[in-house]
Amino acid sequence: MKTDIDIQHNVQYELEWEPSVNSAHIGVAASDGVVTLSGHVSTFGEKLAAERTAQNVHGVRAVANEIEVRLAGSHERTDEEIAVNCVNALKQHSSVPQGRIKPTVEHGRITLHGEVEWHYQKLAAAKAVRYLPGVVGVLNAIAVRPYASPNDIKDKIEQAFMRSAQLDARRVAVRVAGGEVSLSGTVRSWVEKDEAVRTAWAAPGVEHVDDRILVLP
Repeated sequence: MKTDIDIQHNVQYELEWEPSVNSAHIGVAASDGVVTLSGHVSTFGEKLAAERTAQNVHGVRAVANEIEVRLAGSHERTDEEIAVNCVNALKQHSSVPQGRIKPTVEHGRITLHGEVEWHYQKLAAAKAVRYLPGVVGVLNAIAVRPYASPNDIKDKIEQAFMRSAQLDARRVAVRVAGGEVSLSGTVRSWVEKDEAVRTAWAAPGVEHVDDRILVLP
């Protein structure tokens, strides 16, 4: 079993290895498998890349991303410029329903409002704007409108778990109330946990996923 010192060092090495991240100003701490990232980077995209990199390290149970985005001069934009770029980016993304998403921008932080039918559309909207110049954060407040029954949602998720090559479906329990999905059980890695959550979100009518799965390497 990996110690916290092992996990801390492995995350540091992985951040140094990842070409999209400048690890020079990123600090790493680990406690009981929970990794905390601190320091600063020059773009919001780099902050997200650091988080994903840490999540993929063996033994990591959770990541607290406390990295600050400090924009370099070439990345700075006014809120008005960011808002205009947001509208254009959302229009150009084929997975985002036209006219359904309204962005607001304050001090470089984007908040997305609106309503969609599928969770992948909500994710696509955030993906369309998170790498725009000047962005320091994205809050995705888009609602997913449910239209499937709880039993239908549960059946579809469990069937998808059974089809997944990355997931042991016997170790994850699914409960559904309305559009709320609760996942519990244990998995062997963060990748397996992420696969379970991603699969649950892909079911039609899911509004929220309560992830209670534990990673026990």
